[in-house]
Amino acid sequence: MPTGQPPARRTGGRIRNEDAHDAVLTAAIELVEELGYQPVTVERIAARARVAKSTIYRWWKSKAPLVMDAYRATVEQRVPEPDTGSLDGDLTAFATALYGVTAHPLRVRALRGLMAEAQLDPAFAEPFRAWVESRRAVVLTLLDRGVQRGELPPTADLDAATDQLFGLFWYRLLVGHQPLEPARAAEHISQLLHGLRAQHRQQAG
Repeated sequence: MPTGQPPARRTGGRIRNEDAHDAVLTAAIELVEELGYQPVTVERIAARARVAKSTIYRWWKSKAPLVMDAYRATVEQRVPEPDTGSLDGDLTAFATALYGVTAHPLRVRALRGLMAEAQLDPAFAEPFRAWVESRRAVVLTLLDRGVQRGELPPTADLDAATDQLFGLFWYRLLVGHQPLEPARAAEHISQLLHGLRAQHRQQAG
């Protein structure tokens, strides 16, 4: 047996699995944004991704966690965690990207459908809420970073501030009474942070 040579590099299986996994996530996003959540089935996702249905069920127990895993991965790319060096800049960059969904009507329709489904289907509500929490965690990280830099008081209610940011987004997205304009993101963030800082000044005074 030869010695002194590096072992042969293993290729194939792991790469194929990763490619198949990514293909399934991509197919799930594409189909939900094309058709809405209800018409999408694991069979359709498997066909679009060109994988066996049994392959999907090895990774996900049902359609709901698969779809929300797909949204988690996709939204992390579409609306990443910014680091501009300031809290105002970070939140403005995040909100601008968040509001940018309005340029994509199919994405807006899909998000509305997912929110509606979460209210009607308890099995879907859990993975949907986990996805929402993953997005809230990004904003909480930005706010906490602002506290550490002294841009917000340590007494600031970061959970409430996060709810305010996403509350405006979801309310306007679902009701449609006012537009979600990326150009107004800076104004909304300025109002949010002004409220947090003003409340601290009142308490301190």
